[in-house]
Amino acid sequence: MDGPEPRAPRTPAPAGPRTKGWVIGRVVGAPVILTPSWFLAAAILTVLFAPTVQRLAPHLDAEIYLVSFAFVLLLFASVFLHEVAHAVVARARGQHVTELAVTLWGGHTAYSGTASRPLDGFLISVVGPLTNLALAVVFWLTFQAQPTFTVPALLLYAAAFSNAFVGFFNLLPGLPLDGGQILEAAVWAATGSRTKGTVAAGWVGRAVAVGVVAWALLWPLSYGARPDLWTVAWAALIGAFLWSGAGQAIAVGRTREAVSGLTVRGLARPAVAVPSTATVGAVGRSVALAGGPHVVAVLVDGAGGPVGYADPSAAAAVPPDAAETTPVGAVAVPVPAGATIDAALQGQDMLAALSRVGREAAVVVVTDGGRVVGALEVARVVAALRDAQRGR
Repeated sequence: MDGPEPRAPRTPAPAGPRTKGWVIGRVVGAPVILTPSWFLAAAILTVLFAPTVQRLAPHLDAEIYLVSFAFVLLLFASVFLHEVAHAVVARARGQHVTELAVTLWGGHTAYSGTASRPLDGFLISVVGPLTNLALAVVFWLTFQAQPTFTVPALLLYAAAFSNAFVGFFNLLPGLPLDGGQILEAAVWAATGSRTKGTVAAGWVGRAVAVGVVAWALLWPLSYGARPDLWTVAWAALIGAFLWSGAGQAIAVGRTREAVSGLTVRGLARPAVAVPSTATVGAVGRSVALAGGPHVVAVLVDGAGGPVGYADPSAAAAVPPDAAETTPVGAVAVPVPAGATIDAALQGQDMLAALSRVGREAAVVVVTDGGRVVGALEVARVVAALRDAQRGR
């Protein structure tokens, strides 16, 4: 069937704010969101496909728009099954699927966390296009079984064509397409570096973006025809989308490499554990013995578990003659239960741990084998992350 087809890009990155739209169901526990942009896409595609419907079924009158819209619904249903396949496999590979969205471009699946092995990325990526190709075979065989070229047969033919297009297009080896995720996994497996895989697939994605536009311009010329303005415009739009997505992927890969150099030990301040029943004066002496004003005093309970830390400014404001009688609790900042992080963590593992324990704490206690060894300020990690993203 002539005309542009929506794609089904995937978002295999940590999920941000939920996509705006209406929740119309759930898959593997994640909301299925119908976005306002889908209605725009459906209206445009219905109009675009109508002339093709009229050419293939000239006996239809006003019904051509109804048939065209039916095809659009069938197409988006196929794209939706593409996303369901991503979601099911992502869930099976240990990811937390956060949403499936039906959008202007077809749809996307978002999940929190990142694939820990190349095989995870490969399986999550390849299952979407394979689903479309399987649907294409089913629709084509059903179309072949039709005795006459009726409206249902027309829809079956169109569904077979569009699913084949979505499947093969998404297998092109460049990010942000599924084929790019497959290439990323292959390079990752070959080199042991996910960053190299991401950057390589991003650059190939830029080549694919240029190739899409070049195809729209050069293919008609190869058989002596003039490029169609509408096809070129649509190809340019898709090419721009792919180029932008590939550029973002390259930036993410390079940021991931920079982030991998961030460590808990490198960012944390040294700490000394003091009993929560100690006085301000006793805490001051412990801090001085441990190294001075850069050391954080972490308050621990009778079992050695951290319950807070001494605020240096508040402790300094206590008069010297009252320091030996003032309990440290008077200058303490509570630490939420479980707000600890292992000293050995680094990179993405450190950020993942912080996202779990540091949401309600400005300072997270650093432990090594259960022993308090430091205090990690969340604001310091955020600043270091910004610097890494800027390439400093």
